[in-house]
Amino acid sequence: MKFEDAKPGTLAQIKVGDQLRVRGAKSDDGSSIQAEEVVSGSFKNLAGLIATIDAADGTLTLKDLATKKMVIVKITSNSSVRSLPPEAAARFAARAKGAQSTGSHADTPAAAQSAGNGAAGAGHSAGMDLSQLVSRLPNQAITDLKVGDAVMIVGSQPDAGSNSVTAVTLLSGVEPILAATPNGSPSLTLSPWSLGGGAPEGGAQ
Repeated sequence: MKFEDAKPGTLAQIKVGDQLRVRGAKSDDGSSIQAEEVVSGSFKNLAGLIATIDAADGTLTLKDLATKKMVIVKITSNSSVRSLPPEAAARFAARAKGAQSTGSHADTPAAAQSAGNGAAGAGHSAGMDLSQLVSRLPNQAITDLKVGDAVMIVGSQPDAGSNSVTAVTLLSGVEPILAATPNGSPSLTLSPWSLGGGAPEGGAQ
């Protein structure tokens, strides 16, 4: 999702559970921001194993580790499909394991709104580092994926009760990261926002 594609909205359109990026001046203690610009959206983070792939239809099914339910994932021409190199996966897995052992937890990017100190800050930093790395990886196609691959996905959902999402970003090669978080809720998640031009600067996610 690119910031330049965002449309004007109202405060009333923002819902509980939406993910935000904010640009503005932080208070001295960092507990609040005087917002100049807010971009919001409703996204869903998934992690699990690919069960089936239909390359012709541009869809795959995923068993979500958190809910144990099957989810239909649509891959479009706007979807970003990337693969994490093994050495990077091992590095982020170590950071995810460290966040788990110290009690840090962030099911979605929205759950890590404050960078804070200690483990929570480390988890937030790792998530941002992962998203920045993903943006630099070469794009792949659905035909590069295989049944049984472990993937992390952030996608848009038609409605809260739907069992399907349209992938914004799909990242494969994440087996070590998921193995480091056996409870099914990775402490690292992908950002739905493009890190290209137009992104608010000096703000918070």
